Formats: sequence, C-alpha cells, structure tokens
Amino acid sequence: MIMLEMDLSAAHQRMLLDIARSSIRQALRGAADQLVPASTDAILNMPAGCFVSLHDRASHRLRGCVGRLDARTPLIQCVYEMSGGVLGDPRFRSNPVTSGELSRLDLELSILSPMQPAPTPLDFDPLNDGIYLTCQARSGTFLPQVGRQTGWTREQLLARLCTEKLGLAPNAWQEPSAKLLTYQALVIGPVPFEEIREEKPAIGGFGSGNIFRI
Repeated sequence: MIMLEMDLSAAHQRMLLDIARSSIRQALRGAADQLVPASTDAILNMPAGCFVSLHDRASHRLRGCVGRLDARTPLIQCVYEMSGGVLGDPRFRSNPVTSGELSRLDLELSILSPMQPAPTPLDFDPLNDGIYLTCQARSGTFLPQVGRQTGWTREQLLARLCTEKLGLAPNAWQEPSAKLLTYQALVIGPVPFEEIREEKPAIGGFGSGNIFRI
C-alpha cells in the first residue's frame, strides 16, 4: 500500500525527527553498521519518499539536503537512510557538517506523496506542488517549499530547474520531449536539531530509488 494520504500524528512526527537525529549522529560517528529502526506501526511502514534538510538557524544557509522521490521503501527506513545521507551532500564536501555544529542547525523533513504525471509542464500549482522534470535524458526536482519561499512563477521555476538541476538551457522545458511529474509534501519542521523535548514540530502544508538534492 502506497501512502496516498498522509495522516502523521504529533507522536509520529516526533518519532521521525528523533530517527533522523539519531541517524545523523550515527553517521557523524562513522557508525555505518547500525540497523534500520523497526516499527510495527502501519503508518510508519507505508512506502513513501522523503527529503531531509539541514539549515543554519541564524543565516538560514543550507547545510545539506538529500532525498528519495520514489515510494519503494517504508517511511521509517527512508527517513533513516536519507538522514544519514544528508551529510554526504556533495555540495558541502569541502565544508561538511560537524558534531559541534548540530546545536546551531535546524532540521526539516519532507514526506512525499506519490508522483503524478502532469498533462503539460505548466500544469502545476507553484505554491503546493513539487515538480520533477525529465528532458534530454536528464532530470531534476524542486520541492514545494521552493515555490513558496521564492515566489517564482511556473515559468521561472521551470527555467531555474533546467539551468540549476538539469544543466540545460532555461527554455528546455518547452521541448516536446520534456515531461513533468508533480507531488506534494507534508513538511515537518524546521525545528532545532537539538530540540527541547516539550516543543512540538512545526508542520507545513501537505501540499516520491534516485537520491536528489535541492
């Protein structure tokens, strides 16, 4: 069963955030042999994609973001694996996240719905839809947060996606071969990485095995 509707309770969200924190700490210690957390909870075992992001709290500067779009593993496993993988974001290879930095970082999880084909590349909601574009045997994605944070139009989002993620001309999305898939995200956070336990995660709106970066 694929997670078509995401109904994550506050307890589910706290558990996923704790799993992400634990996975990141383990990766920083080099503990690569740790077992994936197990759960009998049907919600946590539904297949779903997810993205994990780290930002500097003071400057909002990105410190890592990786994810998996396809819903081929249980949600709990995807969160665990992508959280450990966020430290390997190649954009920060020369300046990796350190253990001493964690107290200054915010953590955000984006739990993704399955991707759906769009009739044309312009058929998406720039404020609520994540977009995944394929063109000239290349592909790239923007999470729904990108449109909300930048205020870009559909055309601007597609143009920036082409240049920044696909390495193509800004108008490549207009080619007949270009195909767009859309998805939504339930956003958990951002919350302090070393969050006080009594605090509850902030939730964004609900608006999918390749690993992507945003």
